[in-house]
Amino acid sequence: MARTYETIGVLGAGAWGTALAQVAAADGRDTLLWAREPDVVAAINDTHENAAYLAGVPLSPAIRATNDLTALAACDALLVVTPAQHLRSVLASVPGGPRPLLLCAKGIEAGSRLLMSEVATEIRPDAPIAVLSGPTFAHEVAAGLPTAITLACSDATLGSGLADRLARPSFRPYLSEDVIGAEIGGAVKNVLAIACGVVEGAGLGQNARAALISRGFAEMSRFGLARGARLETLAGLSGLGDLVLTCSSTSSRNFSLGKGLGEGRPAAELLADRRTVAEGAFTAPVLAEAARAAGVDMPIADAVCALLAGRASVREVIGELLSRPIRSEAE
Repeated sequence: MARTYETIGVLGAGAWGTALAQVAAADGRDTLLWAREPDVVAAINDTHENAAYLAGVPLSPAIRATNDLTALAACDALLVVTPAQHLRSVLASVPGGPRPLLLCAKGIEAGSRLLMSEVATEIRPDAPIAVLSGPTFAHEVAAGLPTAITLACSDATLGSGLADRLARPSFRPYLSEDVIGAEIGGAVKNVLAIACGVVEGAGLGQNARAALISRGFAEMSRFGLARGARLETLAGLSGLGDLVLTCSSTSSRNFSLGKGLGEGRPAAELLADRRTVAEGAFTAPVLAEAARAAGVDMPIADAVCALLAGRASVREVIGELLSRPIRSEAE
């Protein structure tokens, strides 16, 4: 029988963390939301709104914010929504204990080239690990608009218990045992969303965007299979589903970053003025490194890296992609 997780803690009060806290608290059950910023904590507790990251969304009074990590010791399970490159340091500071960690950040750690579940296992080997990933714009989830998402866990009982705790009529988890596949889909789609934003910003048209999504999915699949993912996971909500969403809207931070690049603005300027994180900008060079190490060809990811590093112009990377040798679509 699946365990019941009453009090949920959420690590990270950005837009996505706040939206997940709203989901967890939808039935009035206590939810503790950790934020670094004292002003964010005060605003959530005093006005029931996170104006800094999710303005205009009234939050459940069952959500209580804190900047004290030790307060999370009272929680039955933790949703970890800190940016991927900060996951290691945050988990190292969280109170110990075997409470489950549901990882909601999407990325690959720089340097180690580890997925988030691998980082978490290194830092908290006593904690059961699960992953939540899929097509979810935070403002829509917080507003109660419908979506479906992958909840991946190698322990079926743990996965069922977490899914039962978070499921709502408008928030439907689908269970999977393929943790690696769910993570790779979430990480790679952020890089591809930057590429699709470039297509939009450069005015290359809808045909080009559709072609890029298709060829991007081929890159995601090659890399995922090389890392042990299942193709059906990559073709599901956490892979193709999330890819389609984030490659199609300026509500995606990664798409917006790419759109700016496509319009000719430098990456340093676009990244300097962001309180929120475009994870794809940090994942792209790590992904390209990991792909080369695995012998996987990922030309779109390489093109995004070149643009972000200022090594090539939009015109140059487009020319290089379009001049690649003709090959089978299956390759």
